[in-house]
Amino acid sequence: MRHLIIIGSGPAGYTAAIYAARANLAPLVIASSVEFGGELMKTTEVENFPGFPEGIMGPELMERMQQQAERFGAEIVYDDVVALDLTGDIKRVTLGDGSVHEAHAVIYATGSAYRKLGIPDEDRLSGYGVSWCATCDGAFFRQKKVAVVGGGDSALEEATFLTRFADTVYLIHRRDSFRASAAMQDRAFADPKIQVIWNNAVEHIYGDEKVTGIGIVNTVDGSETTLDVQGLFVAIGADPRTHLVHGQLDLAPEGTIEVQGRSSRTNLRGVFAAGDVIDPTYKQAATAAGSGVVAALDAEHYLAELEDGALAVAASR
Repeated sequence: MRHLIIIGSGPAGYTAAIYAARANLAPLVIASSVEFGGELMKTTEVENFPGFPEGIMGPELMERMQQQAERFGAEIVYDDVVALDLTGDIKRVTLGDGSVHEAHAVIYATGSAYRKLGIPDEDRLSGYGVSWCATCDGAFFRQKKVAVVGGGDSALEEATFLTRFADTVYLIHRRDSFRASAAMQDRAFADPKIQVIWNNAVEHIYGDEKVTGIGIVNTVDGSETTLDVQGLFVAIGADPRTHLVHGQLDLAPEGTIEVQGRSSRTNLRGVFAAGDVIDPTYKQAATAAGSGVVAALDAEHYLAELEDGALAVAASR
């Protein structure tokens, strides 16, 4: 029986692990078999995380967080959670290898998953020209033409990164303005390799074995254009990973896990949530890390109350 299990290994999960480990809770971190480290593992230079004035690569930042958590006694397991039972006093976490781990408290920090376009051949050509990660796949498109779909920071960052490899990067957005930060927009507009295509949406992906082109439709007049590209990078946002807790934890209207006020407490005692899985608005590494701090402290206080209660019961006998 463990004090605490943390599900997720992004900035929220690892920060919670650091705080929990320093509180001698010996947390078990379920880090996933594939997506350990969270979305920052797929990010290039992180310039806005406090303490790194020159910036730091996303994977390096997550590696440092992991090392810091392990230094204080956190245990990391690289497997996937397949089932959760959070309703009782003892929380049970079942992993892909069939093992079941029990704890008095759980911090749920699974982050979010990339959103898809939902058009034909998107899944079929995934890995064959369709990608959600420029840092993972950008090097395969040297001296080629690619397209990036989206209008937020992630899309503009993907487009800028891809200019290191591709000859031309089409940046396609369904509206006539970006919602990305001013700094990201300035960088994209100044890059001669990036061609912005406003008021268009990707409706078709062409190619038998690999992507050979895309069909875009003008959102104003309905006209369609074909672009000859060899890569399509989708950067249209992400959805919180809540599928494991449906029917157990209450969700907010935005689809994120609902917590009480500024705390990490969910509707179930002993279950706490942190990071992008509770945040429909900011979705930043720094805010996720701060959320992880809150969750660890909430869990620590909860466990202390449990221990005090057990001592009180023992003293009354």
